[in-house]
Amino acid sequence: MKPLLAIALTLTATSVLTATPAAASPELTPAAIDAYLREAMESTGVPGLSVVVTHDGEVVHAAGYGHDSAGRPVTEDTPMRVASVSKSFTAMAVMTLVERGAITLDEPVAARLPGFAMADPRAARITVRHLLNQTSGLSDRTVDIGATESATSLADHTARLAGSRLAAEPGTRYEYCNVNYDLAARLVEVASGRPFGDYLRDRVFGPLGMTSSAVSVEDVPVADGYNSFFGAWLPRPELPGFQDDSGAGGVVTTAADMGRWLIAQAGDGSPLVGRDSLETMHRPSALRPYGMGWGVEEDGRLVHSGNLFTYNAVEALSPRTGYGFAVLANSATLYDPTYDVMTGLAALSEGRTPAGPGHDRQLFEAVLAVIALVAAGLGVLGGVRARRWAARRAGRPRRLAWLRLAPALVPAGVLAGYPDLVSFLMNGRTVTWAQLTYFPAPLSITVLVAALAGLGVAAARIRALREPKARDGRAQPAGARSRRGTAA
Repeated sequence: MKPLLAIALTLTATSVLTATPAAASPELTPAAIDAYLREAMESTGVPGLSVVVTHDGEVVHAAGYGHDSAGRPVTEDTPMRVASVSKSFTAMAVMTLVERGAITLDEPVAARLPGFAMADPRAARITVRHLLNQTSGLSDRTVDIGATESATSLADHTARLAGSRLAAEPGTRYEYCNVNYDLAARLVEVASGRPFGDYLRDRVFGPLGMTSSAVSVEDVPVADGYNSFFGAWLPRPELPGFQDDSGAGGVVTTAADMGRWLIAQAGDGSPLVGRDSLETMHRPSALRPYGMGWGVEEDGRLVHSGNLFTYNAVEALSPRTGYGFAVLANSATLYDPTYDVMTGLAALSEGRTPAGPGHDRQLFEAVLAVIALVAAGLGVLGGVRARRWAARRAGRPRRLAWLRLAPALVPAGVLAGYPDLVSFLMNGRTVTWAQLTYFPAPLSITVLVAALAGLGVAAARIRALREPKARDGRAQPAGARSRRGTAA
C-alpha cells in the first residue's frame, strides 16, 4: 500500500538518508551491513527489522534485529507481512501461466473471469496487461473499496465490482489501485483451476525454496505488528481487507525467503520464467515508470514498497550493480524507515557512504505532541477568558461577534472532513476512520484535540455572549448583578 505513505510525505520535505559521495569506497561486507543496520535500529527506534542483501546470485547478508510483539527476537526467519510487495509475486504467478500458454497478456479479462462485470461497458476492454501495469481505469474513486475489502474470497471480491465504474478508458491512464492485483489473483485461480494460495505455494514459493511464505496467516502465522503513539510502541492486530489470498497485499514471508526471491528476480539461480518474461515484468509502461509489480526509478533501480497498518516493507533490485535488497519492519508509523534503510544499503553497495539514519518518526510525533498540548492549553485559556472576550464585544453588532467565532471552529471543520482530506492528499485513495486510528494515530489525535479545544472555546464564548450585560456594558457574574439590584 505504498500510496498510504503520502500522509508521511506530506509532513516531510526531505529524507535524511540520502547518500553522499564517500572519500573512499567501503567494502560491502556482512560486517559493514550489520553495523549500518544496528545504527538504523538505534536511530529509528523501530521494534524490529529483518533484512536481506543479495549479489550476483548469492546472499551477502540476512539477519533480524529487535523483537516481535510476543517478545521473541526478530531473525531472518521471522515471518512478516510485506503488503504491496505482494504484487510482484502475483505478477510472477501470472507470467508463469503466460509462459504455459494458459493466459495471454493482451486478452480481455472479462472473457476469462466468470462473474466479472461492471456498470461500465469500458470494463470489457480491460486486458491482463492493463491490470499488471495499473492502467485498467480501475480507481479507488469509482470502486466501492469498502465492499471489496469485506469480500470473503477472490471470487466474491470480483463479483462485488458489479456496481462500480472506471475512472478512465483502459490503457489511457495510470492509477494505482489494489483491485487490479486482486483481479489478477482471481485470474490465476481460474486459469490454473487452483486456489491462488495453493498455486503460489506450488509454482512460485515452492520451486524457489521459500518454505516460510504464504498468502494466509493460517499457513504462516505472523505476530501482531506495532503502531507508535507519541513514542510508545503498541502491538495491534492488522486491519482486515488485505489478508488471506489477496493478490494485492496478502503475502507473509521472511527475509531469508526474500533473498531467494530477489535472486530469482535478477535472473540468477533457477528463475521461474525466462529472461524475456522477467524483462516484461520489469519494463515500465508508456504511461508511468511502473512495470508489473515493480516501480522503475530514474537510475534503473527496480523498487516496490509495501505499507499496511502495522507492517512495512520494501524490495529493490539494481540491474547496474547486481545487488538486491529487502527490508521488512513489524511496525507502521507516519514515517516508514524501510525505504530509507534500503537507500542506505544501496549507497553502501555503490561505494558511497549513507548519511546516518534519522529520527523522523520521533521528530514528527514530538511536533504533533507539542501542537496537541498547545491546542489543549489554548482551549482551556479561551474558555477561562470567554467572558472577557464577550465583554470586549458588548455594544457591537452581534453579527460581528458571531463571525469572530469562526477561527475557533476551523479545527472542527478539519476533523469533520479529515478522511476526505487525507484521501485527497493520497491522490484519491479511499481512507476510513478506522484506518486513521492506526499508523496516523498521532496526527489523528492532534486533529481531534485541536477540534475539541476549538469547540470548547466556541461554546464558552457563545454562553458568555448570551449572558445579561451589566449597565457598564461588561459581563458580570450573576451574584454581582443581584447585589447591585438589591442596593438600588
